[in-house]
Amino acid sequence: MTTIGEALISLLEAHGVDTVFGIPGVHTVELYRGLARSKIRHVTPRHEQGAGFMADGYARASGRPGVAFVITGPGLTNTITAMGQARADSVPMLVISGVNAMPTLGKGLGHLHELPDQRGMMEKVALSSYRVTEAAELPGALARAFALFSSSRPGPVHIEIPTDVMVKPADGIAASLSNAVPPAPDDRKIAEAAKLIAAARRPLILAGGGAKQADEPLKRLAERLGAPVVQTANARGLMHGHPLCVPASPSLKAVRALMAEADLVIAAGTEFGPTDYDGYGDGGFVLPANLIRIDIGADQLARRPATVSIQADCGDALEALLSRIGDAPAPSDGQARAAVARQAAFAEISPAMQAQVRVVETIRDVLPGSIIVGDSTQPIYAANLYYDHDRPGGWFNAATGFGALGYGPPAAVGAALAVPDAPVVCLTGDGGFQFTLPELGAALDARAPVIFVVWNNRGYREIETSMLDVGVEPVGVSPAPPDFCKLAEAYGIAAERLTDTGGLADALKRARAAGVPRVIEITVD
Repeated sequence: MTTIGEALISLLEAHGVDTVFGIPGVHTVELYRGLARSKIRHVTPRHEQGAGFMADGYARASGRPGVAFVITGPGLTNTITAMGQARADSVPMLVISGVNAMPTLGKGLGHLHELPDQRGMMEKVALSSYRVTEAAELPGALARAFALFSSSRPGPVHIEIPTDVMVKPADGIAASLSNAVPPAPDDRKIAEAAKLIAAARRPLILAGGGAKQADEPLKRLAERLGAPVVQTANARGLMHGHPLCVPASPSLKAVRALMAEADLVIAAGTEFGPTDYDGYGDGGFVLPANLIRIDIGADQLARRPATVSIQADCGDALEALLSRIGDAPAPSDGQARAAVARQAAFAEISPAMQAQVRVVETIRDVLPGSIIVGDSTQPIYAANLYYDHDRPGGWFNAATGFGALGYGPPAAVGAALAVPDAPVVCLTGDGGFQFTLPELGAALDARAPVIFVVWNNRGYREIETSMLDVGVEPVGVSPAPPDFCKLAEAYGIAAERLTDTGGLADALKRARAAGVPRVIEITVD
């Protein structure tokens, strides 16, 4: 007899899943029954939050959904933070959990790992939450999840299976594979947008995370229009080194000035969130008056009305616009406008931030084509303001949007397993690293050759600065860091400490050559 737990593994394989991140427990034992015989790799984090963050990093690096297996109760609540981050950044994540036996649910009898209403809780953070009660429901539940991932704005989806359901027979059930695709660009909307484009003399493109798979059509449209392309943090890596690229935050005055002088703005895959467009909280961002919005989600388009709204995948919509507008000569001043904005934007950030950006540029230049996964730490904040990465989708972090501290280390492990040929660097601070430091062990177990670069300034210095800026005496911002090198060595991971950034390039080369997890600590005065 094939059980529902065993069938789940076969169905995941049919959907192309090759890796799951999870910690087995008494409420998920039956989900693991078929795992050892499958081709799916299981990675064991040290905490369920790590499982979620690993699934997130895997998804961002690979473009495929990340999958986590967690137990009911504390396992699932531990994963909620990672699910919140995935929802904020539109990351496809499938979380499969157990739940107590059906007759006990909602009765408050004090069973192990019991929650009053687990699925009701998950409906508040997941895009959807579904409980499987019979074998026939399982293929449809998975098909709906994967259809959502491929056809609309993705995020976390939760499926729970009660412990007494996992053992039910499931002989003969087959996968219901989804062929769902995003809505095609509406021809009428494309025609309306093309008219606006034809009349524009100072066009500008805003690229968000939704455009990170559309590098080529984005570049061709920018060149056709002579339009500078401003990138939010989640779009960095697009059009690297291109004269029309403006890899700077729309929160900077220089970028806002560029936007204000534009007579048409095309926004591709960006939600206009405050952490990108009003990072300083000064209320200075104004939605462009003449705006074309492209977004896969109808809900997102409704939240920020535009002159023309196009619901579609960014790549498809950009290709449709290119086909419609023809080969009219582009305005000649686009590259000059972009150059002025780049120079002014970099000059606008502080000298300390400029130095931190150069640290990130060192990583990029020593390890070309790398994936840099960030946590909330000073060089990440600085580079989110201004930094040009060299790989589409290769720069992501948790310092915008939901802002989960501790994201970087486990997410980097997931990324390294998703794209094993790419150098993967986790850039984290001493504070954030301590949130998920045990995931060093998971990196070692999984042979994920992540280079952990720890920016050690002995505390939460960004928070301390925020307190001082408003006249609050700093409290709680100086947790003593451990000796990270000794801790790494306790896990069997080689480490080295730098007292300044001058030796970083050589340290990175040594770490990459080793081909195993390494730690580089940079102590900052």
